[in-house]
Amino acid sequence: MDLDAGRGAAMGGALPTRPGELPLARRLRSLLSWPTADTDPVSHLVRTHRTIHPGTEPSVLRRAYTIADNMHRGQFRKSGEPYITHPLAVAQICAEIGMDATTLVAALLHDTVEDTRYTLQALAEDFGREVAHLVDGVTKFDKAFYGKAAEAETIRKMIVAAGKDVRVLIIKLADRLHNMRTLGVRSAASRERIARKTQEVLVPLCDRLGIQTLKRELDDVVLLHLEPDEHARIARHVHDRPGWDAYLDEVVTRAKSALRRSRVDAVVTARPRHLYSIWKDTVAGGHAAPFDLPRIAIVVDGPATDCYAALGAIHGVWRPVPGRFKDFIASPKNNLYRSLHTSVCGPKDRTVEVLIRTEEMHRSAEYGVAADFRFPRSGGGTAAARSEQPDWLRRVLDWEQDTADPAQFLESLRCDLAETQVQVFADGRQVVLPAGATPVDLAYELGTERGDHCLAAQVNGRLVPLSSELDEGDVVEIFTETDAADGFDADVAPRGPRREWLGFVKSPQAQMQISRWFADHTEPGISIADKVRLGRATVGLALRKHDRGLASDLPLLRLSEELGYPDLETLLVAVFDRVIEPDTVVRQLIDLVDHRQ
Repeated sequence: MDLDAGRGAAMGGALPTRPGELPLARRLRSLLSWPTADTDPVSHLVRTHRTIHPGTEPSVLRRAYTIADNMHRGQFRKSGEPYITHPLAVAQICAEIGMDATTLVAALLHDTVEDTRYTLQALAEDFGREVAHLVDGVTKFDKAFYGKAAEAETIRKMIVAAGKDVRVLIIKLADRLHNMRTLGVRSAASRERIARKTQEVLVPLCDRLGIQTLKRELDDVVLLHLEPDEHARIARHVHDRPGWDAYLDEVVTRAKSALRRSRVDAVVTARPRHLYSIWKDTVAGGHAAPFDLPRIAIVVDGPATDCYAALGAIHGVWRPVPGRFKDFIASPKNNLYRSLHTSVCGPKDRTVEVLIRTEEMHRSAEYGVAADFRFPRSGGGTAAARSEQPDWLRRVLDWEQDTADPAQFLESLRCDLAETQVQVFADGRQVVLPAGATPVDLAYELGTERGDHCLAAQVNGRLVPLSSELDEGDVVEIFTETDAADGFDADVAPRGPRREWLGFVKSPQAQMQISRWFADHTEPGISIADKVRLGRATVGLALRKHDRGLASDLPLLRLSEELGYPDLETLLVAVFDRVIEPDTVVRQLIDLVDHRQ
């Protein structure tokens, strides 16, 4: 599927790419068909923005477009379209999720400093320091100067800039979404490379920001380019579902009646899953056919307590499925997502998923951090949203300062953004950790001192080894050297962290602090044995992203032979030293294992 053809015309006047058409022919056709002054290519952007923010003066958008158009004149995309179609499309995406005019101006100009003679100083003089900060935040470092470190340093700069203004990340996500929409003109290798990087960093970033309206499309386009056959299979399933709409209409109608009887004001709608979500559940459950449960959303017109009243009404009509209820209102997700989830035995004994939330929760679920811009509150809500740091971003910025190596920073960021997480309770509060995290990870999350001097841990009232993996909902108590009077002999325990902790901790915070402790205590350089252990842990973390694991070292040993390494240890050291990327090892390892089965 050529994504240029599928989405381009709606986003900035792009033209479908005809099969077999030469780039020069596409370019000439684009020039001849590009909108004239009479058609005003920026008018659609202005209309979209003013629909959500009616009081905005559009002149600044037109001025920004004019400068971007002049600066990019003579530049073309790989599809043959004038380059200006890209920043215009990025601004349109930002407008559709309800971002403010400042964000749209920065989106229109986001590539000018990187790709034209327009300087950051000139941009600041023309549009102010706020716009300049946003553009600088998404401007990539020069590969000719930074080499292999350019990508990691660019992402690091973007994260730091987002610490001051989260709109930097929103522009970057819109930029990547449009590039993913138009990825069809690139080579197969390029499509896979870009899609995989999008999946590893930008999709999780989008999830952390809570902007599900963008994440759904990013998920689906990533699936298209990484698993095209599966994408086609799921798309056929969605297209051919017999009786699906009629069944959902029946569920919606009966749910509305139940809510009316319980005097709960609510809007009930069908809420079908997107393609990637269906595929993920299909793979996770090992289903031969696409696993796609009917789903409805109930948005109550009232306070959060009405959500529980609605839940009672639904359970009064249909029997709930045991073990399928989740209360994300009492315990919000890491991206502040709030909702009640339940599954019931609906009409004809089919399992139906039900989401229940308030209108405010629904807005937050769809738009995440962008909701404060789309639905500005009185009292300077939009200004506060610009500078407010989500908890996960504050945590990343904390350990970013301790990471000198850009490649290590990028790998740690990928681990921190891993989609699977667990929520545990310690010190009377809820703490979010990566899946597979241990009491040591929790100790460092509670504070560097707690981590460095961690001696033991109780999980749900029982003492456990520090390497034990924590599960969702565990109640954990961390004991340190200062707790020796309570029965722990601090004199028999080593001072500070232990090197073996690096072999099982999962969070970047713990990894950074342990490594820094040894560096500060004048330990000699890391040993080969430690590199082997850390290389193995890195491969293990990379495997977790694919929901895979290793029962033994035999597949790794076979792979090391195929790659020309003298032994397994040499391969693992190479992974640690980044001579070979862990993702490369894991992809080849999965291919090797799957082909031998």
